[in-house]
Amino acid sequence: MRRFLQFLCFTIGILSCARIVSAQAQIPPRPSAYATAPDISYTSVPNFIKLPTGLYLGEGIGVASNSKGHVFVYTRSGRTRLFEFDQTGEYLREIGEGLYAFEMAHIVRTDAQDNIWVVDEGSNMVIEFNPQGRVTMTLGRKPEAGPGWAYTTPPPRTPPPPAQPYVFNRPTDITWDPAGDIFISDGYGNSRVIKYDKNGKFIKSVGSFGTAPLQFNTPHTIASDAQGNIYVGDRGNRRIQILDSDLNLKKIIDNVGAPWAVCITRGPHQYLYSSNSNPDNNDSRFVPVSGEIYKMELDGTVLGKFGKPGKLLGEFSTVHEIDCRSENELLISEITSWRVQKIVLHPSGGASKGSR
Repeated sequence: MRRFLQFLCFTIGILSCARIVSAQAQIPPRPSAYATAPDISYTSVPNFIKLPTGLYLGEGIGVASNSKGHVFVYTRSGRTRLFEFDQTGEYLREIGEGLYAFEMAHIVRTDAQDNIWVVDEGSNMVIEFNPQGRVTMTLGRKPEAGPGWAYTTPPPRTPPPPAQPYVFNRPTDITWDPAGDIFISDGYGNSRVIKYDKNGKFIKSVGSFGTAPLQFNTPHTIASDAQGNIYVGDRGNRRIQILDSDLNLKKIIDNVGAPWAVCITRGPHQYLYSSNSNPDNNDSRFVPVSGEIYKMELDGTVLGKFGKPGKLLGEFSTVHEIDCRSENELLISEITSWRVQKIVLHPSGGASKGSR
């Protein structure tokens, strides 16, 4: 009996060590750009988002602004909600309250006409609202329950069903080219990027799960530049894949960590921001290797970095979306601190992080 117990303890010890080694192997190194990227000085504007008494944000999933400076926050807690604020952060209204397509918020964007688009990971739908807040287009379809059947999440490693032109599998983000064509990262399940015309007609898609070029491991975020190039944050592969508007691969950027959120500025000289976010699993071992945001030229040349993990003012707690309509004034939504921060960059130096 004693020998059996000794053997059992030895086996448990081996298995425990194996689990620890396996977990440690999943912790990536610092991105290679971290060591040489200059630090960009910045401040955080305290209490920029102002909610009415009794109303609170859940997870800070999405944030976007329109041409008037109005701010849209997409949040999830007990339910998914979409709020609008004015340019000073004062609450204006809720959009789409109780909408059938609101299940599990993932991203919010605004297009060139100030239409508001949300991507809902839970309902597998993409919804367009006009500036007045009325639904004007939907893409995708919410899973439906039938007699004796209810939709359930498939077990891990279950192969996804064959991808279909108008059916998503946990989509993540949306962007547009100058012609108004629509690009959607379809995201957790289908590992692809889809192109539609401006009226929502399917044109083509590329991608499957994997590590090769034009394969994806959670295409989590997507943005476009003035030439119509598409920047796909291939989060699980820790890289940004740049495609042309016909979804041909142009370049891969792989030195700035796991891109949870990418954003491209407006204006004649555009810049690319990418967040190497600390994961939302609260694993403290990721803190030394993540949490910063990189500023780049569109070709991937790193110009600087800022930020670190944390929940204090000016720190970042799982950045999920960046709005960079202005090059040096960013809106940043964070999952695990349930907030949106307004960040002001000071590229020439000046104040350090914190209040202003």
